[in-house]
Amino acid sequence: MESTKIINIVHNNEKLSVDTAYNLKNKLISLGYTVSNIFNDAVQLIICIGGDGTFLRALRNHNFPSTPIIGINTGHLGFFTEITPKEIDSFLLKYMSKDYTIQEFIPIKANISTRENCIDVIGINEIVIKSNKSSTIHLDIYVNNNLIQRFSGDGILISTSTGSTAYNYSAGGSIVDPSLNVLQITPLAPINTNVYRSFTSSIILPSDAIIKVNPEYRFEDSLVIVSDGLEHRYNSIMQVDISLSEYKINMVRLESYEFWSRVTSKFL
Repeated sequence: MESTKIINIVHNNEKLSVDTAYNLKNKLISLGYTVSNIFNDAVQLIICIGGDGTFLRALRNHNFPSTPIIGINTGHLGFFTEITPKEIDSFLLKYMSKDYTIQEFIPIKANISTRENCIDVIGINEIVIKSNKSSTIHLDIYVNNNLIQRFSGDGILISTSTGSTAYNYSAGGSIVDPSLNVLQITPLAPINTNVYRSFTSSIILPSDAIIKVNPEYRFEDSLVIVSDGLEHRYNSIMQVDISLSEYKINMVRLESYEFWSRVTSKFL
């Protein structure tokens, strides 16, 4: 068995996804590929069939692999997914002739320090910090050890360039071209009164920035840390350090892919 001929197919349980996976598997086998439902280091390509949620879960379940990945959209928005089921034959021809490029993006990491231990949380799109009690929260925000804000509001969202079109965009953050490797802090329902002054627009930071967040008051040390919609609840949080992670995700892009055309078709 040639390791370079192994392809991993991941799909959700929707009928269209299951049928697409079945047809794709037969096509790949006829072309001499070995199809595996289990991911390992011998796999040369991951094909994810579903929507954006399925795509994000596949990356998380595979521990954010560097193996190239491409998505087939059988969901709704399909911003991450590259092709449709009708384009499979065309994709396979381009893949075999190496008529594609690799777009690299880096997930975001939050190191959560409590009074007892440290926990790392990874996100593809964003990390959100908010109160565990759905109430106003007060956070001291530092960038490279410089205090930039004593924030009051529902919370803050820190997104990657790739995640700028996800929750960040819904929260009023800026859309960022993924070729720009940056971090973005976007406030969630900031409070601006005579007592509290919080920034009301997003802040763009360079890729090497280290963001440190501390609860301003001891009684607010129970926070919810949300990575790509997955909630993590911790008590006695002293500090959260956020930066780009050491992982690198390699997206297969076809010649027809163009970010701003996709933004226009999906959002504008």
